[in-house]
Amino acid sequence: MRRDRAADRFGDYSFLRDAIVEGLLDRLDLVTRRFEHALDLGTADGSMACALRDRGIEVVAADAGARFAAGGIQCDEDRLPFASESFDLIVSAAILDSVNDLPGALVQCRRALKPDGLFLAGFVGAGSLPRLKKALLAADQAAGGAVPQRVHPLIDVRAAGDLLTRAGFALPVADSEPLDVGYADPFRLMTDLRGMAATNLLQGVRPPLTRGRLVHLSEAFGAQAGADGRVRERFELVFMTGWSPGPDQPQPARRGSGKTSLAEALRPPSE
Repeated sequence: MRRDRAADRFGDYSFLRDAIVEGLLDRLDLVTRRFEHALDLGTADGSMACALRDRGIEVVAADAGARFAAGGIQCDEDRLPFASESFDLIVSAAILDSVNDLPGALVQCRRALKPDGLFLAGFVGAGSLPRLKKALLAADQAAGGAVPQRVHPLIDVRAAGDLLTRAGFALPVADSEPLDVGYADPFRLMTDLRGMAATNLLQGVRPPLTRGRLVHLSEAFGAQAGADGRVRERFELVFMTGWSPGPDQPQPARRGSGKTSLAEALRPPSE
């Protein structure tokens, strides 16, 4: 529903996804092997699918939102309807942070990859929105009563690497890049999050942001502004790279096969 609501004007708010797509394509271009059949998981406006097709790759586009999935496949990211070993490349931009069962989604992706297939994903991770979170907390505390969780949990880069390993990917790599954006008030930031379908996905009823809460929110957010009167909000972009296990991949050496003593290697050179 959130993705369908955002579809009409998604291009006005897609700057985070655009940055993630660029990062994923940079990582893909470092790979020397050729890919033929890719899945674009969370295709949104189709920019990633277009870039892959421009590289001569056949692409299947999939999205949980019906409008984004038009012309492709509508499916949940953790319930992929594809046969095992269907693709040699799976890319996913700015969607896995909102998946209900991320470990399950990663297992599904590995299953859908051919041996030695590549998985690339990027999403907004833990450490994002620190100033908005602080202002929301201050507004709810000022209103009294229980303090609700207004931002769904996000995954940090260390957990991302662990999840790749748990899902059975070989040669897993996780890294992150910060992206700072200036905002004069919290309401433009919240509009951006709504426009990119990135609002809170947690179930349950939360106290509404009443007029009083909004006043406290604006004050607490503005108190974090710099000399230019703008608050530099941070988005932490997490990237994941993993390979489906294959017979031709580099393998770790057999335990106990080393020929050099670690103590000997660390010994300082003699004078």
